[in-house]
Amino acid sequence: MVTTTQATANIGVVGLAVMGSNLARNLASREGNTVAVYNRSRAKTDELVAAHPEAGFVPTFSYEEFAASLRKPRAAIVMVKAGAGTDAVIDELVKVFEPGDIIVDGGNALFTDTIRREKAVRATGINFVGMGVSGGEEGALLGPSLMPGGSDESWVTLGPILRSIAAVAGGEPCVTHVGHDGAGHFVKMVHNGIEYADMQLIAEAYDLIRRATGKTPAQIADVFAEWNRGELESYLIEITAEVLRQTDATTGEPLVDVIVDQAGAKGTGGWTAQTAIDLGVPVSGIAEAVFARSLSSHPEQRATTAGLPGPAEGFAAADPDAFVEQVRLALYASKIVAYSQGFDEIRAGAAQYGWDIDLGKVAAIWRGGCIIRAQFLNRITDAYAETPDLPVLLTAPFFVDALGRAQDAWRGVVQTAAAAGIPAPAFSSSLAYYDGLRAERLPAALIQGQRDFFGAHTYKRVDREGTFHTLWSGDRTEVEAEDTH
Repeated sequence: MVTTTQATANIGVVGLAVMGSNLARNLASREGNTVAVYNRSRAKTDELVAAHPEAGFVPTFSYEEFAASLRKPRAAIVMVKAGAGTDAVIDELVKVFEPGDIIVDGGNALFTDTIRREKAVRATGINFVGMGVSGGEEGALLGPSLMPGGSDESWVTLGPILRSIAAVAGGEPCVTHVGHDGAGHFVKMVHNGIEYADMQLIAEAYDLIRRATGKTPAQIADVFAEWNRGELESYLIEITAEVLRQTDATTGEPLVDVIVDQAGAKGTGGWTAQTAIDLGVPVSGIAEAVFARSLSSHPEQRATTAGLPGPAEGFAAADPDAFVEQVRLALYASKIVAYSQGFDEIRAGAAQYGWDIDLGKVAAIWRGGCIIRAQFLNRITDAYAETPDLPVLLTAPFFVDALGRAQDAWRGVVQTAAAAGIPAPAFSSSLAYYDGLRAERLPAALIQGQRDFFGAHTYKRVDREGTFHTLWSGDRTEVEAEDTH
């Protein structure tokens, strides 16, 4: 048994499953860091230390020993499953830490839980930081995108450490102090929501190309590889080509045809949609991506509805290459909408919870390390640098031009999908959102009339100030009213 009571480590990691172990290894590989490690199961600690003697880990086997191994102000990154396990670890660390020390939750926590935890821990004088970590296992080891919240005081200690391990893009580390209490986990939640939309859009593009052109998965892999050399360059496009190129070793069939068509979800996409509803922000592309996964996960329903009426014939593209280009443009336009909706939600969340979030810096730290890293994040960074208070991202000149180039193809693809009976919910809803923004007048006026009819919810007029209600019975008299609903 190796023990230490000497404070030699400047950072500690609690929770040594794959993400925690890889993050600990990343920290230890950077000059100036000495890493204390602790896991509830001693075997994982022993295994990590034995496998990586070069890391110089300080192994500990109790919370007391872990705390004693850390230099003050102590800083510990908790990498355990979100939920009750996180609360249990925080409770134990609070017992052995002192005012001024720092507890970092690096899991995928719901931001409202982080707000609650930060408030409770702050009462003890200890700093609590909710930090989004994106990039998966590889990112944790080689350089993730990091989204820490928490106090300004905690950032003084954590900033240099986190900058040392983050991915680098454009010569800058992919980490910024996002904002206070739950801001970091809020931004990570929206990041994951955008990820859901991006993945669904890519899946719809693949499905449309395969059904309309008859190309094999391997041939479509070549299409995605080509796309990855242009304006769609991104991590998700890159790995899509690799997935489609893979052949199943057992059957010799394309692996994508062997995988069951039921997509899992871990909560963050749903949280993004639910929170957007609470904030009154439309994130239709993200919501449809969540719903598409839900639909895929009900095979018992799909089995009973396969015979429902549909188009008499499918669709075969007369010019496959031209159709592929249409789909590329539709994907790019829909992707712009997904990011624009996500940044709208971040802005609304910041206003609701009192966070000072720099949207341009958020885009900048997503350029490397994270799952949604993409070439056009540079354009988002530029857009917010030019107009920090940009009301809608897709109104930035670069995106206006891109949408102008893409809209005809986008409309054609959505029309084709509907006519052929090919589900394309994310493409379709993104286009509907875009046209909703463009509309000079929306049918919401009729909805307000209906609401006033059945519930006296009142309405406003276009020609004068005030709030009004129509007495719908009798002579339909309009009266000025207080809006109490």
